[in-house]
Amino acid sequence: MRFILATKNKGKVKELKEIIKGADIITMDEAGFHDDIEENGKTFEENALIKARAVCKELGVPAMADDSGLEVFALSMRPGIYSARYAGENATDEDRVKKLLSEMDGKEDRRARFVCAAALCMPDGREIVCRGETNGNLLYAPQGTGGFGYDPIFVPVGFDKTFAEIPQEEKNKISHRRRAFDKLSLEIENI
Repeated sequence: MRFILATKNKGKVKELKEIIKGADIITMDEAGFHDDIEENGKTFEENALIKARAVCKELGVPAMADDSGLEVFALSMRPGIYSARYAGENATDEDRVKKLLSEMDGKEDRRARFVCAAALCMPDGREIVCRGETNGNLLYAPQGTGGFGYDPIFVPVGFDKTFAEIPQEEKNKISHRRRAFDKLSLEIENI
């Protein structure tokens, strides 16, 4: 079965092809969908559905999407759905990390979790949403050069290295995205 992934990120497509074995997955650009999709939901699940619905409705084919971010317990679960825009629209990953660390200054509770909501919308109206989480703690300063986003300050439970220091293959086994799409993959098998 062919799925359109509501993203312009070819790296996500590659990662998902490893998770959902045997699925034919292409980006929305490759499928001819070039519109920007406004993510105006209040949860990761709502934003994932907004993206998947838009592509499914426009192209009339099964569409998948995800929305993910970092929730920090000491900050009332911020940045949450605003993770990518936390330091402003044109901010870099480094800017976002600096802002977060500044807000965490003096806070002892370093617990955080990465969250991913994965959605599938079918042309017949069926929708599936699955959530994956990876719990961990935030460091006081970045470590490592791999990954992206908040990876240099996030140490997953059971590890002594940040996501930015863990080899990508190992990170993919425990990531929030992997957990969400593993669940979605099981649901797809029943379609």
